Amino acid sequence: MSFGKNPYVARAEAAEQKAMEAVDEISRERGYREAAHQWDRAAQREKPGKPRIAYEASAARNRDLADGATPGDDDAVAQAPDRSTLN
Repeated sequence: MSFGKNPYVARAEAAEQKAMEAVDEISRERGYREAAHQWDRAAQREKPGKPRIAYEASAARNRDLADGATPGDDDAVAQAPDRSTLN
């Protein structure tokens, strides 16, 4: 880990990946909730601005997915921002 990087971003992305690859519904829900938690932690470490808003949106999106929304629902789930430019 290098200085100045938000470690929770990588953890959140790993939790999202794990949730997408889960074979049963309970594991998928748990993975999305863990990803939302990690996105919240990432947002707390950021100053107010674009990255913080994007991380909070990702947390909300993952909570919606954990509650049963499908990734294709445009109304229930907002599109994830391009995180490669945020950190």
